[in-house]
Formats: sequence, structure tokens, C-alpha cells
Amino acid sequence: MKNIAVIGAGTMGNGIAHTFAQHGFKVSLIDISETALKNGIANVTKNLDRQVAKEVLTEAQKNETLLNIALLTDLKEGVAKADLVVEAASENLNIKLDIFKKLEELCKPNTILASNTSSISITQIAAATKRADKVIGMHFMNPVPVMKLVEIISGYNTSPETLATVTKLAEQLGKTPVPVNDYPGFVANRILMPMLNEAIETLYNGVAGVQEIDTVMKLGMAHPMGPLQLADFIGLDVCLSILEVMYDGFKNPKYAPCPLLVNMVRAGKLGVKSGEGFYDYSESRKAETVSAQFQ
Repeated sequence: MKNIAVIGAGTMGNGIAHTFAQHGFKVSLIDISETALKNGIANVTKNLDRQVAKEVLTEAQKNETLLNIALLTDLKEGVAKADLVVEAASENLNIKLDIFKKLEELCKPNTILASNTSSISITQIAAATKRADKVIGMHFMNPVPVMKLVEIISGYNTSPETLATVTKLAEQLGKTPVPVNDYPGFVANRILMPMLNEAIETLYNGVAGVQEIDTVMKLGMAHPMGPLQLADFIGLDVCLSILEVMYDGFKNPKYAPCPLLVNMVRAGKLGVKSGEGFYDYSESRKAETVSAQFQ
């Protein structure tokens, strides 16, 4: 397995492309937006520079990594030679189904199709193809070059051979692959998202302020960042989408998104990516200033 195609040049997509390229794979990074591709490769370069500064990589290794990444807007060209395709598009079922229908037609018969989805059913995604045995989930964590975990999600028809191949591949990337079954939210988000949602509920109910909630969890539970800061970092729209998938999948009210979260997403207050969420990021990407609406 030498040729990897990554669909989506956003935060997760460019991180996945970076990681494969750094480990010697030839990567086609595909996005319909040339701007997204330019921003994506700029982010890869910035992160590589950081690795060089920390002496994790040499300058020569950085340049070699960049040479391993090709930028494309044409899906057909991008996946033509791929041994593995990793879809990292928006966390939207219809978008993913459309992509996988196209991949079924455009990819080689033996190409493995993976989704970086953080919550959507792999079984449902696989049903859009005629190779359900070769469809699997590879849920990388953000930031991808740093975080060791990859949730490996088998759909109902994913073959043991596909699972073994993808597990070995994740190990080649220096990751720790963890096999999980195909249920809404898998393991990571099934546990994480209700916690973030409960932190938002705690703020919504006036139990404590933004910094107070985050401080309790950082100092009391040894979390590296508070839940509201983490929600901002993930993206409040992403958190909402995952909670909606889980609520729809389980029909359990404990997964219902907090009304405050819903309203913030509607208002475009998405966290770091929009410049404001529970914290104000207009002057710094660090969570230092609480958003005016919560002061």
C-alpha cells in the first residue's frame, strides 16, 4: 500500500495527509476548493516547521514530506491510483454518501475506502458502495500528527482482512489503533460529547461561569483543557452535529443538544474557527478572554 488519497483539506484532512506523507506514502490531497487546498498545505508546512524547530524532523525530512503531497481538485484524478482513500469531508451524512457513491465508480476494485467520521454509521456509509467489505472507519484525533489514537470502526460487513490491513497501516504511522464496533459516536465521542454537552448545560443553568467550569475540570479532573475550551477547539458546529447523530441513533434524551449550543451554532459562534465561542479568539487563539456574552 503506497498511494493514499485524502478527501477534504480542512483541519483533519490536511493533518491526515501530513501524517501519511511524513511516513513515506504518496498522498493526493483532494478538495473542490483551491483556497482550501492552499490553506491546507500552508497548515501542513506550518506544522512541519514546528516539528523542525522541536527537532522532531530535519529540514530535509520536512521537504521530503511536502514533496509527497499532491494537491488536486479533480476527484477522478486524485483517487485513480489510490490503494486507500480516507474521506475527511464535512460531518454530514448526505455529503459522505455522495462521495462514497462516486468512489465506488472511480476507484480500483481492491481500493479500501475509509471514513474519518467521528459519529456517522460506517455500515450506512458502506451501503452506498458495492464493496462494503472494504469500507471501514479511521477516526483520527486532532491534531492528527500529534495524537496517537485512531479508532478503527468495522461496519456490519467490513471484512477481517480489511480490518487487519488498516490496523497495520495505522501502526506504520506510529499510531495506536483501537478496534471498536459501529454504534453512534463509537467510543471517543459517545463518552466525550455528553460531557461537553453537560458542561454547556451547567453554564446554561447558571451554575458557574465559563472559566470556573473549565478550571474545575482542569484542576479537579486533571484534564489538559476545560470542556468549554475543548468544545471551542473542536468546533461547536461539529459538537452539535455529533450530538444530533447520537440523539437520532439512540433516541435517548441524554444525548439531546443543549439549547445554548444550538443557538450559538445558529448565531455563527463556532469557537476558534469563527473567532468566538465560549471564549473570544479575536486577539489570541488561546482561551484567555471569555466571550462578552458570558461575562
